[in-house]
Amino acid sequence: MESKELVQYFDQNLFIANLKAKTKKKALEELAKLFVDNKIIRDMKIVMEMLNQRETLGSTGIGKGVAIPHGRTTAALNVCIAFGKTTNGVEFDSVDKKPVNLIFMVLAPPQDENNRYLPVLGKLVEIVHDRKNRDKLKKIERFEQLVQIIEGTA
Repeated sequence: MESKELVQYFDQNLFIANLKAKTKKKALEELAKLFVDNKIIRDMKIVMEMLNQRETLGSTGIGKGVAIPHGRTTAALNVCIAFGKTTNGVEFDSVDKKPVNLIFMVLAPPQDENNRYLPVLGKLVEIVHDRKNRDKLKKIERFEQLVQIIEGTA
C-alpha cells in the first residue's frame, strides 16, 4: 500500500488535535465518539467492547508515544481511521511503558471487500516508525498537516 492510498481512510471529522482524555479508557471513548457523532457507526458500546477485548490480548500502545487501537466490528461498514493527539500523554500500557501522544483508531468491518485492513495497519506502523514523522505528528494542529505527513509531502 502506498502512503497516498492510506490517506483515503482518514476523515477531517475524525481528527482531534487536542485530546482531552487523561486515561486510556477516556481516550478510546473520545475517539470512538467521533465515529458515532459522524454517523459512521451507530452503537459506541459495541465498538468499545471490541476495543477493550482487543486490549486484553495485548496493548495496542506500540511504543515511542504511539498507540493504534484497532479491530473488526459489525458496527463498521468500511475501514476508517480516527486520529487524536495529546501533548500531556496518556498511560496506555505501551510496550515501552511510556505515555502515548499519538493515537490512530482503526475500525474495519468483519470482512472488507479488498481486504484493506491489514495493509492499512501495516502502512500506519511503517509511517509512525519513522522518528521524523512522529516528531511532525506531535506538532500538528490541522487535518491538512496530518494528510501531508501521511502522504510524505510534509
